[in-house]
Amino acid sequence: MSQTDPWRLGAAEMAAAIREGQLSAAEATEAALARMDAVNPRLNAVVEGLEDEARARARALDEQRAEGGPFGPLHGVPVTIKVNVDQAGKATTNGVPAFAGLVAPDDAPVVRNLLAAGAVPIGRTNTPEFSFRAHTDGPLHGRTINPWGDHVSPGGSSGGAGAAVMAGIGALGHGNDIGGSLRCPASACGAVTVNPGLGRVPAWNPSQTAERGMLAQAMSVQGVLARNAADLDLAMDALVAPDPRDPFHVPMAYRGARLDRPIRVAFTRETCGYPLHPEVAAALDTAAEALSAAGYAVEEAAPPLMPETAEVGYRALMGEVKALMGADIAEKGSETLNAIFAEYFRQYPPYEGAEQLRAMAERTRFARAWSLFLEDYPLVLTPFLAHPFFAPGRDAEGAEGVEEALGSAFWSFAMNFTGLPAGNVPARLAALPAGPQPIGVQIIGRRWREDLVVEAMAAVEAQVGPMAPHLWARMG
Repeated sequence: MSQTDPWRLGAAEMAAAIREGQLSAAEATEAALARMDAVNPRLNAVVEGLEDEARARARALDEQRAEGGPFGPLHGVPVTIKVNVDQAGKATTNGVPAFAGLVAPDDAPVVRNLLAAGAVPIGRTNTPEFSFRAHTDGPLHGRTINPWGDHVSPGGSSGGAGAAVMAGIGALGHGNDIGGSLRCPASACGAVTVNPGLGRVPAWNPSQTAERGMLAQAMSVQGVLARNAADLDLAMDALVAPDPRDPFHVPMAYRGARLDRPIRVAFTRETCGYPLHPEVAAALDTAAEALSAAGYAVEEAAPPLMPETAEVGYRALMGEVKALMGADIAEKGSETLNAIFAEYFRQYPPYEGAEQLRAMAERTRFARAWSLFLEDYPLVLTPFLAHPFFAPGRDAEGAEGVEEALGSAFWSFAMNFTGLPAGNVPARLAALPAGPQPIGVQIIGRRWREDLVVEAMAAVEAQVGPMAPHLWARMG
């Protein structure tokens, strides 16, 4: 500890150091705030600092520990919260100027669970308008810079969270995902994340004035980005705690029954017509080799109904968005966002009327096919994108930009449509002409078995190593 800057510690290491008395919550918080002061002016990952509240909470946690009080698994660990989720007394802007004054009356369940686990929120992170872009930029909070450099987008919509956690601003970054908003920033920034399955992490914003559409409820999930799999494992155990405000939450323990070994993993290089970039192919092969070396039975196999699952799912989501959010986006969204949505709608024509209802019904057919496939293969290793992560603002560059940023991401939003857990782990650091960047791969798991996904990602990480040390050496 004497030779380690506390901000460099992962959540699990930091929690252990605080528990063992080697580090105080106040020291951990001060280190994270100092790191935020040092790197955030360039990155614009955190758009609202919570310095005073963080220091007060850290002091209270240290006093609580000294008095022998409750000690949560994340006791004293600095975290960030995305600005599209309610945090009492803070504006839930969702990146939209018209929502800058929308102050939350209470904490969302995911925030409440983090606080109950002992975490210390130190700031709120950036998101694009309506949290509906694969790149993080907007008229209210501005653009977030990927800590790897200006040659690659930080992803979206949880781009602020991904950039912050990888740069050392907090050990965990809260985010959420309706079609890739956790896994895009993880892939872009070199973080580790899991998109929890349907019903796993309770969700609701007390500030909302109407319920979300059925597909938004079914496809949107809450989670975290971390620098390593052990931190993600620790956080997920805390996030799945029940909250009665989410009546459809599944009250199951994070860790499920042990499966017979070796666990079978279906491995696919399928890109559904998009060319597979050599760096992505190399990352997939490395991940497959790492899983095999760790004792998994890796077999090439074709998962069912792809890319049909993704195409129907995204067109159905676009149908709901157009019907329920279209007027707000047109009125409150920027010209850039409206142009992007026009291209979304052109490439993925929204379903309407009876066609929309049939697509929503078909969701069960896709989910059933995947459930049967996962009976044979509890885990599936897939590409995340067919190519390395794209340049900043690529999704705003017309048809080709949307195609590159969204079109080849079918492995991402298919999992939201079926409600399955899917993780993203870096499996390669690519030396590309524009600059170095991590390459993430996706691991899909059985329903309600996020623990199996995280365990498999830890096996990949054990061979490849985490990305943070490489990044910090580059940042200086």
